[in-house]
Amino acid sequence: MTFATPLRTTVAHSSVPSKLRILTNTNNARFLSTSSLASLSRPCQIITPATTVRIRQETSASLKPHNIRAFSLFGGGSKPDVTRIPKEVKNDIPDVLLHESHPQPMRDEFMGKKRLSTKDLEAIPIDLGFHREPACVSDWVAYQVVKSLRIPVDLFFRTKYIHRVVALETVAAVPGMVAGMLRHLRSLRRCSHDGGWISHLLHEAENERMHLLTWMKVAQPTLFERALVTAVQGVFFNVFFALYMVSDKTAHRVVGYLEEQAVVSYTHMLDEIATGVLENGPAPKIAIDYWNLEETATIRDVCLAIRLDESVHMHTNHHLSDRIALKQEDLRQDIQKLQEERGMVPTHNAEEIWSKPNKY
Repeated sequence: MTFATPLRTTVAHSSVPSKLRILTNTNNARFLSTSSLASLSRPCQIITPATTVRIRQETSASLKPHNIRAFSLFGGGSKPDVTRIPKEVKNDIPDVLLHESHPQPMRDEFMGKKRLSTKDLEAIPIDLGFHREPACVSDWVAYQVVKSLRIPVDLFFRTKYIHRVVALETVAAVPGMVAGMLRHLRSLRRCSHDGGWISHLLHEAENERMHLLTWMKVAQPTLFERALVTAVQGVFFNVFFALYMVSDKTAHRVVGYLEEQAVVSYTHMLDEIATGVLENGPAPKIAIDYWNLEETATIRDVCLAIRLDESVHMHTNHHLSDRIALKQEDLRQDIQKLQEERGMVPTHNAEEIWSKPNKY
């Protein structure tokens, strides 16, 4: 019987026979016989960091070229590749991954112990008539861009409101991720704190993703609509990335105006549900769990919850754009002052810690 060994390390042993040869990084297959293995009377030392050494039986099929995994741009094929994973660790999940992963909603009202009813959702204040008037040329450009983007969307989707929001939520989840990523890299380059932006921006992107996953449970977009969404997302990601690199102030203003239109769109959806044009069916389970809704929640309740989220994004992005214009991007000291005014006790003193020079 002959064995193949995939050793990619150095073996140090005084009595290693000449027949013992190592599989090097050039992938030249070398083999060792049974008699060679038996001749290792004294333990050998494997000079390698935490590496598992496996010996498998050589078969003619194992050496065929089609069993060698080729590089692929589109994943590892239909079958999982477990040939390089030891059995004892194949299903061993690290402890850090064992905690439950449950996305958190944006508003505190959705995080209480009491499940929210329709009346509770309607009682949460929202400024439906809010509009930020452009104050400079960049604001005017941002507003006109958003208005122009609404025209093709209205022409394509018309009264298909569910499919419209599926497409819009796919795009809406992009800005928070792009902005968070760029600010994360900026913080690394400067070796300084980001001012409290990154976590919120990533939370915003996750919130928009939950909107999309909710509507995907309600509607089933056609193949053409899925292809259109993919194309629009690819274009929008690159355009927004470039815009944020050039002018992050304008980028956040664009998002603010986009969220204004999102509030308008969900208000129209609620009107269509009230008039019976849209069916007010049961809410998906994912929406009930995420927004802490009652088990009897409906699509109307989902629209009310998402409209509240979009209102938060609208005000937040307009505020972030204003802070960039005022060159007051560090949120931490202002947040601490508001905590003190409202009787909330912060865990650290921002004036003593965050305002010191050369301090993270």
